[in-house]
Amino acid sequence: MSGKGIDTKDFFIGGVIGVIVGASTAILLAPKSGKELRQDINHQARAAKDKTSDWTNQAVEKGSSMASTAARSVSDQSTHLIDKMRRLSLSVRKDVEQLTESADYLADDLEGISEDIAASVKQEVEDLQRSVEQLVKEVEEKERLKQKNEGVPEEEKEDIQ
Repeated sequence: MSGKGIDTKDFFIGGVIGVIVGASTAILLAPKSGKELRQDINHQARAAKDKTSDWTNQAVEKGSSMASTAARSVSDQSTHLIDKMRRLSLSVRKDVEQLTESADYLADDLEGISEDIAASVKQEVEDLQRSVEQLVKEVEEKERLKQKNEGVPEEEKEDIQ
């Protein structure tokens, strides 16, 4: 029973109980012989038993129907969820593969760039060594000329240079 009043189910159950009690009272209070009264009671008991059996069967059928509907719904939702997880897994796998490829390309590019930089630096060092060697030769030549010219008069120095 809900807090707002009597619902349909409770009303129906109360009506059935009222009919059974009323019929039983009428049978028991009716002026009949003992044999007739027992037959009426047996007849009413069988009728109540049949109705109860019918209601039980209906309840079992509805329960089975509800259970199979719930099972189908759960199965459908599980299948849907599994499919969604498979699609998500494939998507993540593709993303990881793409990232791995990108990282490989980047590593290859960086390796090529570092080789280019190393070659460029090596060339610069070689050029710098040649320039230094040339400068050293020039300085040595000037030093040699200077030492030669120290004992030579000024007029001859101009001729030597």
